[in-house]
Amino acid sequence: MNLNLSRRAYQHPAPRLALLLALLYLFFVSIALMSSSIKFFGTGFAEQLLTTTSSPFVGLMIGIIATSLVQSSSTTTSMIVGLVAAGALNLQGAIPMIMGANVGTSVTNTLVSLAQVARPQEFKRAFAAATVHDFFNIIAIIILFPIQVMTNYLGIAAGWLTMIFSELGGLTVTNPLKAVTAPAVHLIKYLAGGSGTIMLVIAGVLLFVSLRYMVIVLKSLVIGTVQTFFNEQLFRNAGTALIVGFMFTLLVQSSSITTSMAVPLAAAGILTIHQIFPMTLGANVGTTVTAILASLVTGSAIAVTVAFSHLVFNIAGIILIWPMKNVPISLAEALASLAVRYRFVPIIYVGVVFFAIPLAGIYLGGVG
Repeated sequence: MNLNLSRRAYQHPAPRLALLLALLYLFFVSIALMSSSIKFFGTGFAEQLLTTTSSPFVGLMIGIIATSLVQSSSTTTSMIVGLVAAGALNLQGAIPMIMGANVGTSVTNTLVSLAQVARPQEFKRAFAAATVHDFFNIIAIIILFPIQVMTNYLGIAAGWLTMIFSELGGLTVTNPLKAVTAPAVHLIKYLAGGSGTIMLVIAGVLLFVSLRYMVIVLKSLVIGTVQTFFNEQLFRNAGTALIVGFMFTLLVQSSSITTSMAVPLAAAGILTIHQIFPMTLGANVGTTVTAILASLVTGSAIAVTVAFSHLVFNIAGIILIWPMKNVPISLAEALASLAVRYRFVPIIYVGVVFFAIPLAGIYLGGVG
């Protein structure tokens, strides 16, 4: 009797919702603390970082490899927003990093697909479903990055959105958030003895921990229901699949979880790559919400502009690539066929695309 009651209490969503709110608060504190800690380093640190990312191409490569390492574009983009708010990164340096984060985050579902490698047909479907996300992001970079370098269209469009948001009173949302997080930030400053380095380390730990466990808690709250709908309702057409990707990523704040969930469904033959492709596009849009929330905490208009640039980039990618969706789908299927024949191909692919090329790009760009 008592055992059953304790199980029911554990299964009740109220404790998890309370935990989620606490983790959300820690997330906001980490962003505010990061902005404050950067300022302690002075102009020398800012100048060094700006020099490091003075080349848009190097910024792009840094975004790819940083996100590949932490396997979370939400973490990377939130850090970028914090650096911009602190004045350690400018808009021109931050936007290429944001674009690179889109590519780096797709490494997770690609690695998840490797679990099926012992079963050739299942692996072929799983690997194709995973890498179609990679190919969409890579094609988006190939098309849109040169346009961004030449025109700064992302900065212009995002700046316009920021202006509209500000005029509608959107940026005033940051005032109560800053008021709520200020006591925690001041306490950590005091405990750190005013050390910018210690504050930055604490901010990084809080950011990783809060995002990591927010994902786990959110997943436990919604994943069962969503999996049922995956199979029965939500992949009727491309439009509903895109909305599924957006809404679920909005809930769990992780495009990696959304796309990784689809991999075993593809392996089992429940979903096809044509159903999964639009879901990944929705996931790309949904993951931008984290950086937007982080930017609102900073109260910095330029930080909000950087966050909106991520949103604009993903929407522009969908508009441009959707009419030629057979290109990323065909490339993913071809790579999957090759991976089934040669089992070393997936390892080489992950190593080259997500690590070797970005590292080489950073080195050739003068950083290393």
